[in-house]
Amino acid sequence: MSELPIVAVNYKAYPTAFGAKGLEIAKEADRIAKEFKGSVKIVLAVPLTEIYRISSSTEEVTVYAQHADPIEPGAHTGFTPLEAIKEAGAKGVLLNHSEHKLILSDIVWLVEKAKKLNLETMVCADNYEAAAAIAALSPSYIAVEPPELIGTGIPVSKAKPEVIVKSVEAVHRIAKIPVLAGAGITKGEDVEAAIRLGSVGVLVASAVMKASNPGAKIRELVEAAARAWSARK
Repeated sequence: MSELPIVAVNYKAYPTAFGAKGLEIAKEADRIAKEFKGSVKIVLAVPLTEIYRISSSTEEVTVYAQHADPIEPGAHTGFTPLEAIKEAGAKGVLLNHSEHKLILSDIVWLVEKAKKLNLETMVCADNYEAAAAIAALSPSYIAVEPPELIGTGIPVSKAKPEVIVKSVEAVHRIAKIPVLAGAGITKGEDVEAAIRLGSVGVLVASAVMKASNPGAKIRELVEAAARAWSARK
């Protein structure tokens, strides 16, 4: 069982992800993270251009890159090695999101290299079969997101609860890797349901990044995670 429940926010490339707007969301998330320190872990997966700005302006949130390329530093125009995101201030990396898929050999390379650099890895999977395969690589976290529900507002915890249950079971048969649930998560009740089904938390995006009050939405999700986690102990 993970030490803390997790609310991970993928900034994607929404207009609110960049510059002053993205930083404002990060600072609000950081204030909430300080308030819930020791109770909930908040992860922000931000665009490459925002890693330094956000990591240097926050203290308690864990900043991730949204992607990295399976290359060593060198003559690779337009690519981003893990060393670069670490130097910019990232503590981890989101890999294999359905909007930025990777082949298995590249996931293997990146997870192993990230371990050597002391970077966390959150690897996405479309279903429980993929989650089980990824578990063999021993990433820090696995996030299961049925792609057909992403951005729909229809939470996986309601539409396909069996995906969460089967994914947790499949992963834990191989290793005790924390599993997050994602796709369509928009409300606190969705977070609570996901944790009751066995996940350690959620990976969200539009629920926060398109909210009229992103800080209030993050607080709602974090409070729900704390409640559900306390009830599950």
